[in-house]
Amino acid sequence: MKKFDIITIGSGGGAKISSPAASMGLKVAVIEKDRLGGTCLNRGCIPSKMLIHPADVAVEIKEAHRFDIHNNPQFSVDFAKLVNRISQTVDSDSDKIQSSYKKHPNISLYQGCAKFVDNNIIEINNEQITADKIFIAVGTRPTIPDIPGLAGTPYMTSTEALRNTTLPPSMIIIGGGYIGCELGHAYGALGTKTTFLVRSKLLRAQDAEIAAEFQKVFSRYHDLRLGAIPTKVEYSHNTFTVHYTQDGKNLSVSAETLLIATGITSNADTLDLINTDIELQPGNFIKVNEYLETSVGGVFALGDCIGKYFFRHSVNFEGEYLFDYVFGGKTRSPIHYPPMPHAVFTHPQVAGVGATEEELKTKGIDYAVGLNPYKSSAMGMALLSDHGFCKILVDRKSRKILGGHIIGPEASDMVHMIIAYMNMNATLDDMLRTIYIHPALPEIVRNAARKAKTALEKNDQIRQP
Repeated sequence: MKKFDIITIGSGGGAKISSPAASMGLKVAVIEKDRLGGTCLNRGCIPSKMLIHPADVAVEIKEAHRFDIHNNPQFSVDFAKLVNRISQTVDSDSDKIQSSYKKHPNISLYQGCAKFVDNNIIEINNEQITADKIFIAVGTRPTIPDIPGLAGTPYMTSTEALRNTTLPPSMIIIGGGYIGCELGHAYGALGTKTTFLVRSKLLRAQDAEIAAEFQKVFSRYHDLRLGAIPTKVEYSHNTFTVHYTQDGKNLSVSAETLLIATGITSNADTLDLINTDIELQPGNFIKVNEYLETSVGGVFALGDCIGKYFFRHSVNFEGEYLFDYVFGGKTRSPIHYPPMPHAVFTHPQVAGVGATEEELKTKGIDYAVGLNPYKSSAMGMALLSDHGFCKILVDRKSRKILGGHIIGPEASDMVHMIIAYMNMNATLDDMLRTIYIHPALPEIVRNAARKAKTALEKNDQIRQP
């Protein structure tokens, strides 16, 4: 049996360990069942944003008349060329990773599905290998709901939607999370008529005020059917018909395409962990301790498959942490996550970090709110903003920033100001001592901070200008 110093299962976040370890001279086996680079590169963050940016440009073109700029609204999109360019770009990056691994003297690349046959023995392509340290970073895949009639139809998940080269006239999206909203925005802005079937509400994990604002604005561009529970799918003559119940009524909607975006499932079930002592948590996520160690010594897990955070930036952080304490000589200490930010690249854009207001209420924390709309700023006036705001949550006693949430243009960029302040354990006063460029969008964040200060002084919660 061939023995390595390290085995990494998964070439996405796992690369944060395998590549630097190989550069140190350690013998590394990398196992990947799909294209190298993981979900983010091949079927997630990168190709989706390469599709969403043109969609954002399309929205600007359609709404240019608001700025007294007139154009032909019947613009065309070479959708096949757009998607092929995206696919070629990410495939090229993936191929470069594969080439570099094959050339590296300390990396052995195994392409196939890893199966544990014992705690520290893995079978891959009919060969058994082992290592002193094993890192599991297998990620997740789209969940397929059990809807009668769905199986066997040519529905799409996010994976297919990012490789599809035909812009459909219409699309039904089942699901109201960030994946469905991002892809629905992309297809809708580029010309597809979109209908959302959502069991509860859109982006329900967001701060409630953010979710409400998002739903209000998003409904201008998409047909939203909330409280809709699919009961049956039919496919005939290149048309999907989804039957659903809503408010006690039996209804249906038809479209040329169907996108399933109802969540994700851990890929841990592909590893035959039943042959090991590795424990799982509810949802089939791998159980780890505060050191990202599984219940088997020498076996670690990170990323989506542990069910804590589902971002590339979070698995990057976990991978760097593991490398530092397992191989980098740093003192072993529990992983400490700084404030974990997120963004949803839709129209409108959403971003946040820290606690939501609902979480603070549940925990009984005494807080103040500062909320400032985009329109109450110089740049907001230039943008003719009719929606969007920044919301800052502050601890009343310590004046520390507990959370920040933004909805509107460039939210994913602006939230980094709040991320930085929270990471430095800064107070509201530190935010207010900062000089902000005038007239730039970050003044919206500053104005929200000013309103939080007023709320603290008046022992009140300011939400309106």
